[in-house]
Amino acid sequence: MKVLITGSNGLLGQKLVELFVQQANVDVLATSRGANKLAKLHPNLPFAPLDVTDGAQVRALLTQERPTHLIHTAAMTNVDECELNHEPCWLQNVTAVQHLVEVCAELNIHLTHLSTDFIFSGADGPLTEEAVPAPVNFYGESKLAAERLVRASPGPWAIARTVLVYGVAHEYGRTNLVLWVRDSLQAGKNIKVVDDQWRTPTLAEDLAQGCWLLARQSAQGIYNISSDELLTPYAMALQIADYFALDKSLITKVDGSTFTQPARRPARTGFVIDKARQELGYRPHTFAEGIAAVAAQSVGQADIRH
Repeated sequence: MKVLITGSNGLLGQKLVELFVQQANVDVLATSRGANKLAKLHPNLPFAPLDVTDGAQVRALLTQERPTHLIHTAAMTNVDECELNHEPCWLQNVTAVQHLVEVCAELNIHLTHLSTDFIFSGADGPLTEEAVPAPVNFYGESKLAAERLVRASPGPWAIARTVLVYGVAHEYGRTNLVLWVRDSLQAGKNIKVVDDQWRTPTLAEDLAQGCWLLARQSAQGIYNISSDELLTPYAMALQIADYFALDKSLITKVDGSTFTQPARRPARTGFVIDKARQELGYRPHTFAEGIAAVAAQSVGQADIRH
């Protein structure tokens, strides 16, 4: 089994590399548009630069390397940036997928594509795999368009839909909810956290595990890969404060209208994960366990900032 990972410098990409290098009889090829951030951590890791928006590059690399499986994590995921910059969003989230789908189908490469709860309206979560998509922002529209390309592929494919992924990664330029709440409260800062949006937050290691189960079993179809705890960010923040024994009175409960954001957010998503549990053997951590994992990984690291 030979697995090619796109977006290996990202949070999920790094977790996949960490997981796959521990597997017997699995060859892994990490790819990213930038320089390999994991070179020091995994000096023997095979790595190739790849811009997935360049169809010629995609075809050349996949034809040369002939992976049996490809896990596509690279994407433009900043929801507000996508709302303000439609063209680069479409290029990275849809055109790139079209290139990968075409070549994977031709070479019979099993494609695992990452998707999101933001393809839904947020009217009635938690959602099963059969829920009808109706995105409320351009990011969601781009990810739904990508899903349709994957689903139309004559080759082998799986779609992993996920929700609010959090975790710690090496040289990663974005923070996460757990560390943001912890660091803010430790500094004595008052923070405002929304209580009118519902999600099933996903530890990055759990998402990597779900992708590995999909690839290992060459699963076909759509799978929800998240936790099964439906929480608001405010409820999450309270749990984080409790874990670190910090002052919860610094946390103010607000609704989404408090913040001026270019992109609408779906109010209530979250996933039902029965299919992944039963068919894949997927077992996610609780949010409390996820907080502990992030806390342990962040020890000794420099503060992560946007």
